[in-house]
Amino acid sequence: QVLPFPSQVVYNRVGKCGSRTVVLLLRILSEKHGFNLVTSDIHNKTRLTKNEQMELIKNISTAEQPYLFTRHVHFLNFSRFGGDQPVYINIIRDPVNRFLSNYFFRRFGDWRGEQNHMIRTPNMRQEERYLDINVCILENYPECSNPRLFYIIPYFCGQHPRCREPGEWALERAKLNVNENFLLVGILEELEDVLLLLERFLPHYFKDVLSIYKNPEHRKLGNLTVTVKKTVPSPEAIQILYQRMRYEYEFYYYVKEQFHLLKRKFGLKSHIRKPSPKPEFFIPSPLETEEPINDEEEDDEKWLEDIYKR
Repeated sequence: QVLPFPSQVVYNRVGKCGSRTVVLLLRILSEKHGFNLVTSDIHNKTRLTKNEQMELIKNISTAEQPYLFTRHVHFLNFSRFGGDQPVYINIIRDPVNRFLSNYFFRRFGDWRGEQNHMIRTPNMRQEERYLDINVCILENYPECSNPRLFYIIPYFCGQHPRCREPGEWALERAKLNVNENFLLVGILEELEDVLLLLERFLPHYFKDVLSIYKNPEHRKLGNLTVTVKKTVPSPEAIQILYQRMRYEYEFYYYVKEQFHLLKRKFGLKSHIRKPSPKPEFFIPSPLETEEPINDEEEDDEKWLEDIYKR
């Protein structure tokens, strides 16, 4: 049976980009709206062999519809293996902030429990766990240099070996996939607007998501996923990171611009600024959505109809 809305959705969530908050919401929404939330216990295998890709695509494709599948995994091309290409969604954030969140989370976990990190990184030596972030960056430790800093783009580029190499090829392929295969790639700094657009585009999955997100009880749960003991590197270290992550930033600014165009198309105001010569770190962005604007030139419903015909 073909359902009258996208019945196959994949959220190949990027690590440390708010995905645990979104998955908490999805658990509530799946019970509320009756869709099949398919999650994975595998959190540390994003790159797959050809056979692993075929097996995973087969398992996903045979899930009861409507389903939303979520896992930390680089983009999978279903059509390459004869499957129906699902609707993809994802969220990214400022690359340096994402890296720092991951750096300290691996070492010290979050507010869910002080021992949480011991389960995640049980074999990490004490000198590594307490390695100063500035030393890691300035002395070019592997964790703080490429290719490990090339993290966000492969989630959109895919499983090709060249997707792991920092460069123009992977960047352009990632942009192409965003345009052709992703219904929405949101920006974590504007999460409430991401949720509003998801509710608009995929109401059978995300209806009422914003009211659930704003509920004080849910906010308490969300606060438990905040990384602890995070410190700010020196300006010199941040500048070095920024240079090492220049492709990540080009991709981030591209996605941000596309997201703001989409917000305008559907009546959400954005103050689009030209990218600054260096990123602005640790300045919280307001999550409040402004009053809608009228834009009669765009045919919103036609755009949504085209998505629903996929």
